Amino acid sequence: MKTKKPLKELKLSVPAQDSPISSFLTASGTFFDGDLLLNQKGLRLISDENESILVQPSETKEIDLQFSLEDLETIKVIGKGSGGVVQLVRHKWAGTLFALKVIQMNIQEDIRKQIVQELKINQASQCPHVVVCYHSFYHNGAISLVLEYMDRGSLVDVIRQVKTILEPYLAVVCKQVLQGLVYLHHEKHVIHRDIKPSNLLVNHNGEVKITDFGVSAMMANSMGQRDTFVGTYNYMAPERISGSTYDNKSDIWSLGMVILECAIGRFPYTKSEDQQSGPSFYELLQAIVGSPPPSAPPDQFSPEFCSFVSAW
Repeated sequence: MKTKKPLKELKLSVPAQDSPISSFLTASGTFFDGDLLLNQKGLRLISDENESILVQPSETKEIDLQFSLEDLETIKVIGKGSGGVVQLVRHKWAGTLFALKVIQMNIQEDIRKQIVQELKINQASQCPHVVVCYHSFYHNGAISLVLEYMDRGSLVDVIRQVKTILEPYLAVVCKQVLQGLVYLHHEKHVIHRDIKPSNLLVNHNGEVKITDFGVSAMMANSMGQRDTFVGTYNYMAPERISGSTYDNKSDIWSLGMVILECAIGRFPYTKSEDQQSGPSFYELLQAIVGSPPPSAPPDQFSPEFCSFVSAW
C-alpha cells in the first residue's frame, strides 16, 4: 500500500526591513489602514469609539469554519498574477478546499490602497455571483485571503478547452455575471474596472462568479464617475482609454468584449484565429477609441445575439 505524499506547509516570506510597508505595520505584526486592522487572528474593523470588532464570516455564507492559517495545508499553486499567488489549500481537519490568495506586502502605496479596498469589498460581499471571501489574515509580511474555491477555473480555462461557447450557454454565463455586476454597482457602489475572462470563475455546478477586486474603486459621488486609469487595457471601454470620466457602464463594455471573445474563440480585435497575439498596444488603443466596436458575425450567430452584443 502506497503512502500518500505529505502536503507542503504554507510558507510566506518576510519582506526586507527597508520595505515601504513600515508606516502601516506595527511591531507585533499587524496591518492597519484607517478603520481596518488585520493580523494573524483575522480581520477587525475599528469603530468611532476605538473599539475593535472582529469580523466573522457572514451567517448567510455556506461555510462557517473558524480557523487560522496553521489549519490550512497547501495542495498546489493554481494562479499567479501581479497582485500575488493563488494556492489551492485544504483545511486539515474538515477537509474543505479553499483558494488562498497570498499578497506580499513589499508594495507601493497605491497598490496597498487597492488591497485595502479589496479586503473591505470581499468581507462585505454577500452575493451568489461574487466569489466568497471567508477569512483574511496578515502574517509574516503577507496578507492572505481565504476564498471560495471555484473548481473549474476561469473562463480562460473554459475557452482553452472548448474553443468556443455556444449561445445558450453564453446566455447563462452572461446572466450570472450581470447579476453580480448589478449587486456591485447598485448595492456596493463599486466599479470593478477589470472584468476579463480570468476574473470570471466557474465551478462544477455551472455557477459563474466575479472575483479580484484589487483594482476596484468606490464610486466617489452620486454620479458614480471616475477618471483613473486602472485595469487591463485589452477590455477597457473607449471612455477609459481616452482618459474621460466613466461610470459603471464601463464594466458592461468589458463584459461585452468577454462574451464576444467566448463566442468567436479569440480576442475580438484580432483579425483571424491565426493571429492570436492580437494588435500591438498602440494599435489596440487606437482601434478601441477610434473605430466602431467589434460585432458578432451575422452569418454565424442569431439576430438576437448580434443585437445583444451591439447594445454595449
